Amino acid sequence: MLEARKNGQFVVPGEKLGVIEEFIPDVGTYVENGVIYSKNIGYVLIDFANKKISVYMVAHNQNVPKVGSIVVGDAVNVQSSTATIRMMKIGKKFTASSLTGMVHISDVNFKYTENMIDAIKLGDLVRAKVISDKNRIYHLSTRGENLGVIHASCSKCGTLLTLKDQRLQCDRCGNVEHRKIAPDYGTEVL
Repeated sequence: MLEARKNGQFVVPGEKLGVIEEFIPDVGTYVENGVIYSKNIGYVLIDFANKKISVYMVAHNQNVPKVGSIVVGDAVNVQSSTATIRMMKIGKKFTASSLTGMVHISDVNFKYTENMIDAIKLGDLVRAKVISDKNRIYHLSTRGENLGVIHASCSKCGTLLTLKDQRLQCDRCGNVEHRKIAPDYGTEVL
């Protein structure tokens, strides 16, 4: 049984509001497997007379990615088969929220990538495309034109890596590193 929501209660996207047996989903909600969830950040409004439940947004024009959106963010966690990207920019607009997305190793490149560390490293600035929002997780891909790492630092000394002959090289210590780089690496300014 779901915990009952109250009029005026603050909710975030993905929070359970009720079930279709007790309410009719209205503005700012969606239904999955008979359960009504919040689609927005906002406040619950229950119309008891008509048995409708809604969520009214706190902030309008909130910058939230949609499937197909191009995002720019920094890699905050990198494992052998996934990387977590904290989104800083969605399309051409900056976001103040702390939204994250996941890049799976199968969505890094068209060619085989054995380990995520060969494509994205912690702290890299990455441009990716939102390919799914299934299960309320933003799934990202760096496969495709103009997608990939756009700025990276040397793993040894922290200096910004420069692109030389399709390789990333550190001008300070000479370290050479590999990434799934975007064609415009080093030119994008946030």
